[in-house]
Amino acid sequence: MRMTGAAAMVKCLENEGVSVVFGYPGATICPFYDSLSHSSVRHVLVRQEQNAGHGASGYARISGKVGVCAVTSGPGATNLITALATAYMDSIPMVAITGQVQSDLLGRDVFQEADITGAAEPFVKHSYLIKDATQIPRIFKEAFYIASTGRPGPVLIDVPIDIQNTEIEFSYPSGVSIRGYKPNTKGHIVQMKRVVDAIIHSERPVICAGGGVIAAGAKRELREYAEKCGIPVVSTMMGIGVMASGHPLYLGMLGTHGTWAANRAIDASDLLIIIGARVGDRAVATPGVLEKRTRVIHIDIDPAEIGKNMGTAIPLVGDAKHILHHLYDMTPGTDFSQWLVQVRQWREEVSFDLEDREGYINPRQLIRQLSAALPDDAVVVSDVGQNQIWTANNINVRPGGRFLTTGGMGTMGYSLPAAVGAQFADPGRAVVAVCGDGAFQMQMMELATICQENLSVKVILMKNGSLGMIRELQKNLYHGNYMAVGLEGGPDYIKIAGAYGIKAASIREQSQAEEAIQEMLRHPGPYLLQCLVRPDEPSH
Repeated sequence: MRMTGAAAMVKCLENEGVSVVFGYPGATICPFYDSLSHSSVRHVLVRQEQNAGHGASGYARISGKVGVCAVTSGPGATNLITALATAYMDSIPMVAITGQVQSDLLGRDVFQEADITGAAEPFVKHSYLIKDATQIPRIFKEAFYIASTGRPGPVLIDVPIDIQNTEIEFSYPSGVSIRGYKPNTKGHIVQMKRVVDAIIHSERPVICAGGGVIAAGAKRELREYAEKCGIPVVSTMMGIGVMASGHPLYLGMLGTHGTWAANRAIDASDLLIIIGARVGDRAVATPGVLEKRTRVIHIDIDPAEIGKNMGTAIPLVGDAKHILHHLYDMTPGTDFSQWLVQVRQWREEVSFDLEDREGYINPRQLIRQLSAALPDDAVVVSDVGQNQIWTANNINVRPGGRFLTTGGMGTMGYSLPAAVGAQFADPGRAVVAVCGDGAFQMQMMELATICQENLSVKVILMKNGSLGMIRELQKNLYHGNYMAVGLEGGPDYIKIAGAYGIKAASIREQSQAEEAIQEMLRHPGPYLLQCLVRPDEPSH
């Protein structure tokens, strides 16, 4: 079958089962867009290229498929880098397609030329600059395979415009064989036996579950294993939702912004079983201290992560779902009842400030009221800042529900475009984006995408008139010397929503919250609920 390189690119997407592409066109990607217009693949026009990547991220995380985005060369491609870095840190499978200037002009600094494969190299799992149009089918097949296998991540394909216009004979490969890339998914049986032995001989084990458990589709396996062994579970921020928030074995999020019970259990443990987590600095502030007093097991699909941030006694490389399935069969009955009595006591001692605020909303109480009103399978996408901490510590993720956020990169402006992607992945599902007014101003142009695509994404905007997290840091660490955190001059968000034809409401008393949330969720279309929060409201 003979066709242009651009048509071949689209045909590759169709062969990979891609149903939606998030993007923003430009001159060097126009041949691809021309071919895309004749395809069944749907295109979603975002309003800024970074949001094409975030949209693909939200889509990938809810659909379980590879997210796809497409932008043009130069500033279009460089705008995408932040989204690539965000997906790379959080292990999100994504294929990013960028247009590029004509191949014989590369390196001449012509109009809208940027070395995107070089610039994005630290932030992608792999990248391709296509110089031979006949290689398009092979490269696309490899890109989707690399993005979705092993530790998932973004793959970049840069395609010069002349390559898109070159005619080729199209034939899509049936399989992939890449020298040097053979992800280990099964786990070594000897190491699994060592894990079982360590658990049997421990007295105070704790499982720390990260986003890798969710990425592996291993939530059920983790819960069943924890229940069989009677081992308490804590999660990283990316691992929130790995167990239902109300599960008796779940202690909440650990780390700098986590719960007292989770951190106390980690400190007191004699065996820490890390599954699908990087053990970043916000999860464990002093890994060197912890590894000296606690035996550490680290299970991860990526061998580079094991031992990187914390010394590991028993490393185990493999897919979390596969390994947990085998550990379940291999582990005999254990009795940690005395340990569970202690950790449950710590859990009961956890308290949150849920008092009403005069003239303001208590954000912790608001998130709990939102959780109670949402259906079991709802998707909540939080942004970055204080709103992220309030949401992470108070959201009740039930079985079937999901909590999405940006963990490793902490990218402000993630929530709304990621919510758009999540809604496309599952149109019938309730999707709520939670953000602060600082983050909202980085992404509010995507209200246009929501309207254009007739989505029903709900937005909870916690307005405190400042960059709340930075203000809190300046108060605690810099003696209240507030610098560049005030958001004076910001718009009237209710009017902004109205300008897009989106229904909106504003509340400032806790007594208004429950009815306002119900009204938001009853509304058939998009909705913005502005909640006024004290400027000095702390994250904890």
